[in-house]
Parts: sequence; structure tokens; C-alpha cells
Amino acid sequence: MKLKDSFITQDIDGAQFMVAVGEASFTGIVKSNKTAAFIVDCLKTETAKEQIVDAMCRKYDAPRERIEADVEGVLNKLRGIGALDE
Repeated sequence: MKLKDSFITQDIDGAQFMVAVGEASFTGIVKSNKTAAFIVDCLKTETAKEQIVDAMCRKYDAPRERIEADVEGVLNKLRGIGALDE
């Protein structure tokens, strides 16, 4: 899966913002916390959910089950706005 090319991100003062450009049906701005921003950054190249979970386990000191749930939650939100190519 990968973030669609019609969604771009910008880091401003320590926060990541994502907007849709072009013909995307989503019209809004998404402000990501650090965890969601990490996931979005992983999705800038083709990746799998397990690869994202593995990367987060290396970066964050949290139980794998919690990380898996967080990744799935962010992915579901991105799916909801049509931001993922799967």
C-alpha cells in the first residue's frame, strides 16, 4: 500500500499537515500527531502494514499489540478519506 500521489504533506513547527491536491474527493487538512506522521511517512513509498509495525516497534517502546492497533487505526482513517492506494 502507498499514500496516493494526490495527497501531499508538509511539516510545520513540528507538526505534519496533509492536504489533497488534484482530483481527490477529500477537501480538508489532516494534522497528524507524531505517531500518525511516522506512519504517513512510511506510506510515502510502497509498504506493508507489517513493515510499518516493525519500524514503529524499533522506534517506540510500546507493546507490539498496541502499535498494531494504532497502525490499523491510522490506516482506517486514511482509507476513510481515500488517501491510500492498496
